[in-house]
Amino acid sequence: MLPIDAAAHSSRWRRRHPVDKAVLGFGLTVLAISLPPWPGAALVLVTALAVLLGPAGVPGRRLWRAYRVPLGFCVTGALTLLVQVGGPDGFVSLAEEGPLRAGELLLRTSAASLGVLLFAFTTPMSDLLPRLVKAGVPAPVVDVALVTYRMSFLLLDSVRRIREAQAARLGHTDRAAEWRSLAGLGATAFVRAFDRATRLQAGLAGRGYDGTLRVLVPEARVSVRFTAASCGLLAALAALTLVLERALP
Repeated sequence: MLPIDAAAHSSRWRRRHPVDKAVLGFGLTVLAISLPPWPGAALVLVTALAVLLGPAGVPGRRLWRAYRVPLGFCVTGALTLLVQVGGPDGFVSLAEEGPLRAGELLLRTSAASLGVLLFAFTTPMSDLLPRLVKAGVPAPVVDVALVTYRMSFLLLDSVRRIREAQAARLGHTDRAAEWRSLAGLGATAFVRAFDRATRLQAGLAGRGYDGTLRVLVPEARVSVRFTAASCGLLAALAALTLVLERALP
C-alpha cells in the first residue's frame, strides 16, 4: 500500500462521508485558483497546511513526501515564466515581470495541490469509488477503476519482490546488468499482470459475475455541521482576501 493510501485509511476523518471532505478540500482548491495569488492563494496555502497537520492529523514527514512531487511540477512550471523566447533582446531573454508571474503561479498551484492532498490524505479510494455509482457514474466505469486500484498494489508488490530478487543475484552491479534486470523486470511484470487478470476473470465467472462488483461500503452520513463549518471557512477566506487586497499596497 502506498503511504498516502495508508495515511487515508488511518486518518482521523476516515469515517466522515467523502462529501464532507470534498467540500473542504476541493473548495480550498477552487479558492486557490480563483482568488488573487496574493494574498488569496497564500491564505489558502496556510489554511490547508493548518488543517492537514492539525484536525486531519496527517504526519508532517508523510505529507512532505507526498507534496514534494506536485511541488516539483509547480516549481518547474513557474520557472518557464522567467524567460521569453524571441523579441528584441535576443532568442532567449528574461521576461518582463517574469519573477512576479512565476511567484503568482507558484502560489496558486502549490496551494491548489494542498487542497487536493487534503482530500486524498483523508479519503481512501475504496470508500470513494463505490459511492460514485450513486452520483451518476456508470457502474462499469467504477468497476474498472476498482479493479485497477486493487490490482495496482499487487503489481507494485510484485515489482518490489522482483527487484529484491535481482539485487540478491547481483543484477545491479553495473550498467549492462542494470539494463538486463530492467528488461527482465518489465517482461516478468507484464506476464504476471496478464496471469492475475486471467485468474481474476475466472474467479468472477465462477462466482456468477453479472457485470457489477458488489463491495461493502462503510456507513457514513453527510455531516451538516462539518459541511457548514467548511463553507464558513471558505467564505471567511474569500472575505479576508478581499479585505487584505484593499488594505495591502
